[in-house]
Amino acid sequence: MRSKADRVVGLVFGVFFIVLAILILLFSSSSTFIGSVVAALVVGGLGGDSVVSAIRNQRSLISRIGPLP
Repeated sequence: MRSKADRVVGLVFGVFFIVLAILILLFSSSSTFIGSVVAALVVGGLGGDSVVSAIRNQRSLISRIGPLP
């Protein structure tokens, strides 16, 4: 069982990643469009997983990675 603070933080980071994915698509140039779409899908997917995990009271993929250096 995760605490309410953990769920709120996960939800906030998830929404942040989704907004970041949208910004990647909006500010990408036409020469790097394919790379931008792939990056936006990865970042947006992690954000979506974080939001869904916070709602379901589960650990997200980002939280399973562990502490990064």
